[in-house]
Amino acid sequence: MKRQRYFLQYRHPIAFISGVVIFLAFLSKYLVGWDQGYVLGMMTASVVGGPPIFIQAYQALKIKVISIELLVTIAVLGAFVIGEYSESAIVSFLFLFGGLLEQKTLDRTRSVIRELTKKAPASASRLDEGHLEEVDIDEVREGDSLLVKTGAQIPVDGVIWSGSGYVNEASVTGEAKAVSKTTGDKVFAGTILENGTLKMEAEKVGEDTTFGKIIELVEEAQDNKSNMERFIDRFAKYYTPIVLLLAILAGIIFGNVHLAITILVLGCPGALVIGVPVSNVAGIGNGAKHGILIKGGELMSAFSKVDTMIFDKTGTLTNGKPTVSEVKAYTDRTQEAFQLTANIERESDHPLGQAILDYVGNNDYEEMDQTEVVKGQGIISRKGSQQVLVGNQSLMEQHHIFLNRQMKEDLLNLQKDGNSTVFVAIDDQLALLIGIKDQMCSGVKETLSALKQMGIKHFVMLSGDNQITAESVGKKAGITEVHGELLPEDKSNFIKNLQTKEKTVAFVGDGINDSPSIALADVGIAMGNGTDVAVETSDVVLMQSNFKRLMHAYGLTKKTVANMKENIIIAMSTVIFLLVGLIFGYIHMASGMLIHELSILVVIINGMRLLRYQIKNAKLDSYQR
Repeated sequence: MKRQRYFLQYRHPIAFISGVVIFLAFLSKYLVGWDQGYVLGMMTASVVGGPPIFIQAYQALKIKVISIELLVTIAVLGAFVIGEYSESAIVSFLFLFGGLLEQKTLDRTRSVIRELTKKAPASASRLDEGHLEEVDIDEVREGDSLLVKTGAQIPVDGVIWSGSGYVNEASVTGEAKAVSKTTGDKVFAGTILENGTLKMEAEKVGEDTTFGKIIELVEEAQDNKSNMERFIDRFAKYYTPIVLLLAILAGIIFGNVHLAITILVLGCPGALVIGVPVSNVAGIGNGAKHGILIKGGELMSAFSKVDTMIFDKTGTLTNGKPTVSEVKAYTDRTQEAFQLTANIERESDHPLGQAILDYVGNNDYEEMDQTEVVKGQGIISRKGSQQVLVGNQSLMEQHHIFLNRQMKEDLLNLQKDGNSTVFVAIDDQLALLIGIKDQMCSGVKETLSALKQMGIKHFVMLSGDNQITAESVGKKAGITEVHGELLPEDKSNFIKNLQTKEKTVAFVGDGINDSPSIALADVGIAMGNGTDVAVETSDVVLMQSNFKRLMHAYGLTKKTVANMKENIIIAMSTVIFLLVGLIFGYIHMASGMLIHELSILVVIINGMRLLRYQIKNAKLDSYQR
């Protein structure tokens, strides 16, 4: 067992050594003219390169699987027995080299559970009969009273019984802006209290929390994916017995052991073994060149078959940061009104206030004489005799700020467009109506239209945001099916339901809350500026978060799968041609070996064509530059 593990552990260095020995053997024959050195070198390369293949074949047989390694093993041993040492050496090297190419693209260690666990709360501040104590998160029980201060994580799921503040729930809901929380509101483990102080009662602890369920969903989804079989193994299930049976029949019928072994040698799938990895590696290389990380060749086939594409909203279809989208001014002194607003908002931690500060872009602020925060409504401030109100519609109504017909129409249009609205009134007159929203990523609608032309039949948007805002974003993106106010488990259940209907689903997201859906989907796609967990969980990463690259990624996978099939056809056609030629006498060992090696060269060149792949449609070319 130790020896088996040793050979398998070092199969890649063994492939390198085997290749070097083969190269030296060719030099000794064609450069020095030393034939014995050539034979000795090929024998050595066969002996060096064979064991890892033999061991894999043996291990497959132990679990009653006839693998492609078995055919390669018989071919290598057969060639060695009849004295065709060069064929034996080259076949073993090509098989190991193909495995090396595939391994480099598929062998990526995913540390999703560890990364998620790191982000989970480790401790909590528990209130016990008026005393505050810091306890391990595992010691928290349902019904415990907990204190959460500014900047701390909510330790468990629960309900607030005292205090208020703004909570960043991006890790659970994907919501871009902080959510106001007060007495009676529910809060979730793993979310961040950006400001304020909360006293809460624990309702769900440990694995029952929403954050705990996220970890569980990721683990389950990855377990489900681990059983996928590679295409080449499924093909070898039929190919290997046929070639073995053909060799045995030929040996029995013609009473010629040499012929039987020759059939195995010529039937060895050298081009087949190397063709699929070359296509995959070339396709992955093309993707990397264009900012697309495809985590393994097996994903090419799955992605090319996708017919349903699901998107998270925040950070995927949108930029993930609220910004001022539109301003309606009802005063001639707009600049002064914005300066007063900025003076007030710089004292607030509200994310909408930060969006206004970013929009004004002026660091020269003046102190206001008096400022009063009205809970759930906004801010009342004074500068000399001037009164300024900055807040929501409720604040305006409370202070009897009149809205004429045009103002009401502007407000309705902003809300329909998915904006959060901020009112600014100066001396009892509405001066500004500011629309703030998470802006759509560039080229989303055009990209989705192009993907539809390329074969995607169904687009869906799932969001933790409210339904009205989600529908507004979906309408702009050209997505007809939109579902808002969803938690991570809701998104996962939606994907599972589609998969039961035999849909091939791709999910595109960027946050921790997206990681269960990314892992569960047939193809998980992460935006590169997302969390480490989403990137690690995903199958495909758009490294620069360029949404338009989805076109290239999808088109590339379809082209790669087609190229892989071409290489399989080339390889199998060559094998059939050689075997038929051998039977009818127009192919001999020498000519067969030459054609065999040429077929390998052909599939490599064909696979390398993928490195130059580009979207051909002229309308889409600008997106690829």
